[in-house]
This record gives sequence, structure tokens and C-alpha cells, in this order.
Amino acid sequence: MKLPKSVQETIGQAETELAGHPKLLRMFKQCFPNTLETTTRLMDDGTAFVFTGDIPAMWLRDSSAQVRPYLPLAAGDPELGRIIEGLVKRQIRCILIDPYANAFNEADNNNRYEDDLTELDEISPWVWERKYEIDSLCYPIQIGYLYWKHTGSTAIFDDAFKQAAARIIRLWRTEQNHFEQSPYRFTRLTGPKIDTLRNNGMGMPVNYTGMTWSGFRPSDDACTFGYLIPANMFASVVLGYMAEIAEDVYGDSKWKEEAAALKEEIDHGIRTYGIYRHPVYGEMYAYETDGFGNYNLMDDANVPSLLSIPYLGYTEKDDPVYLNTRRFILSKDNPYYFEGSRAKGIGSPHTPPQYIWHISLVMQALTSTDSGEIAEVVRTLVETDGDTGYMHEGFDVNDPANYTRAWFAWANTLFGELIHTLMKEKRIQEVCP
Repeated sequence: MKLPKSVQETIGQAETELAGHPKLLRMFKQCFPNTLETTTRLMDDGTAFVFTGDIPAMWLRDSSAQVRPYLPLAAGDPELGRIIEGLVKRQIRCILIDPYANAFNEADNNNRYEDDLTELDEISPWVWERKYEIDSLCYPIQIGYLYWKHTGSTAIFDDAFKQAAARIIRLWRTEQNHFEQSPYRFTRLTGPKIDTLRNNGMGMPVNYTGMTWSGFRPSDDACTFGYLIPANMFASVVLGYMAEIAEDVYGDSKWKEEAAALKEEIDHGIRTYGIYRHPVYGEMYAYETDGFGNYNLMDDANVPSLLSIPYLGYTEKDDPVYLNTRRFILSKDNPYYFEGSRAKGIGSPHTPPQYIWHISLVMQALTSTDSGEIAEVVRTLVETDGDTGYMHEGFDVNDPANYTRAWFAWANTLFGELIHTLMKEKRIQEVCP
């Protein structure tokens, strides 16, 4: 598709600001518009379908993350506004079809990743995959809110948006008591164990904490323990957005109070059950817990992650507990932190050992206050593209030519967001000498 005017202008600015860095410029020109050029379809019904790249489905998470870097450009650009508004409207429609699903088809064609077992007799023909992940419901609300803040437009906030928000709150309330109240079950009969929920599709037992349960991580891997801390943090942030939208746009005090009350319960659960007192790092956030005193101490490359907490808006970059957590997850004490001859960073059980993700590297730079660290990450990103000019999912820390997912639009556009941010902050020469 033809690039919106504001995106073309941003690429033009890069021609000047990155002129002394030819490979970085080439990568930015390829990566920043990648979502719009290769994975965005404008539909006849006024919506937009944004698929993930080498998979034909639209993930609620990925599609939101793919357009977030364009939000600062949306004011005064009706072409870009048409895309973002259309995407959110389609995402809202998807949530109303099935709020437990994470990925959807372009048409009601019954295409599906796998014929999984769920509590439904028949999965909607619109659903590609039905792995329940908290963040799938967070992202569309976040994009709607941020679009409003960047543009002043309330066009997204129609009756369907309000219905979807109410359904999200009900679902998160239900999943505060997963074993007692939830209808959700998920079993996959093929593939690795991390693709399915144990215990007859219900997941492992959890105690009540005030947090809301998640079956899967943003990597689409099953949670070890049902309370995924960074996803609950994201839910808390989004509930704050809902409360503000309810008051300022809809004038609905009841909705505002419901969102604020659930936010407080989740926050209390995070503070009470989500903080682990580590003998080396001090108070830090666990990745997962079950509320019974068991913790999963790790971080995954996908977002929401512990590394991304400030990017999500849950806390500041200098928050002491976050800094303790950051020291842990960027060390070999994190089982998915890998170092090699060409790179170091956070990977995932979703990809092979010794593979780290470009998404986590970009997130490391976006959440850093250290110019030296940012410069090192940017250098690593430029040197680990596998001579393609694009970002990938995971790559071998000893040989970046070995990578997963040659066409992964989220990673490409997020890289563009980092470089664009550094351009706006006038820091290119500081971190790319």
C-alpha cells in the first residue's frame, strides 16, 4: 500500500539525520514502514487487517504493537488515522466474537493453526487460535487510548468499544477465580507440552491473589504458574486508561468505578504476591507466581515482559524494584539470558537455546537511561540483521545468520520506533558516533 504522508516525511528526515550511518539508514528505511508496506490491508467495511508477517493471521497483540510506533505521526494525517482507527475497530469486533482468542482470520474461513480442544462445541470460523493471554485484551485498549491522546480524536470510542471494555472487565473478574468460575479450557494434542495447558486444560492450581489468571504468555507458550506478573501490570495500566475514557469520553461513572476497583485489586495482588525477595538482587518482580508461594524467576523476550515494565507505563525507569529486576533479568541468573561471541540478551523458551530476540534488545534500549548501554544495543542490532537489513524473531548469539522468522513485522517496526525515538530526542550522534 502507499505509505501515509507522515511516514514518508519521517523517512525523509532520516535521510538527513542518519546520513552518516548508511547501514542504519538502510535498515530504518526498510524496517520502519514494514508493517504498512507488507502486512496491512484496508477492508471494504472500513476496518483494517494487520497480520503478523509470515503467518496469515492477525494477533491482537502483534497488530497493536505493529502500529504503536506510528501513533506520534497520526495527528493531521487522515491516511494513517484511517489505518489505526480501522485496526482498533476490527480488533474490538474480534474481542466481541471471542475474548479468549488471541489470533483471528481475515475472513470467516475456518482457517486454524490447530484443531485444539476447548470448552466450546464449535470455535468461531473467524478464530485462528484460542490461546487465552491477558495482553491480547490489553493491547487494543492501549492503542485506542494512545491514539486519542496523540490526536484528540474520539472516533474509536463507539458503542462496540464500550461493550468490549465491559466484556474485558467481566472476563478479568472471572479469571480472578479461575478454577471456581472460568469456563476456559485449552488442550492441544500435538506439538510440545508448552503449547498446551496441563490439568485437563485448566492449568496448574492457583490461589486467589486479586490478580487475574492467564493461560499463556505473549510468546503463546503456556504459563508455568497462572499469575503472569508483567501481563497483570499491563492490565492495571489499561484499567487506568478505561477509567479515564469512561469519565472523559462516555461520562459513565459506573464504568469508571468498576475499572478503578479492579485495577486496585490487581495492583494489590502484584505488590503482595508478585515481589520476590532475592538474596542477591533484593526485592524484584517475579515473572509468574501461583499465589501459594511458588515463583518463576525469569523473563521472556516477548512483550509484556519484566524488561518492558516502564514501556508499558506501569512504573518509571528508575523505580528501585524495577532496577533490581532489570539487573536480574539481564544476567545469567535469568535462565533465558544468553551471551555469545556476537551478542548478548534475553531469549525465550519459544526459540532454541542461545537464541536472543531483537524485540528484547530494542526493549532494553527503550527502557534504559544509560547512553552507553543504548549505544551498545544499537550497534548489536545493526550487526545482527543477518545481512538482510531486517530484524528477526530469535537469532544465534554466535552466528546471527541463523535466525527464526525472516518476516516478522513487529520486530521490524519496533526497531524503527527505537531509531525514530532517538531521532526525535536528538540523540543519534550520542549513541551512534
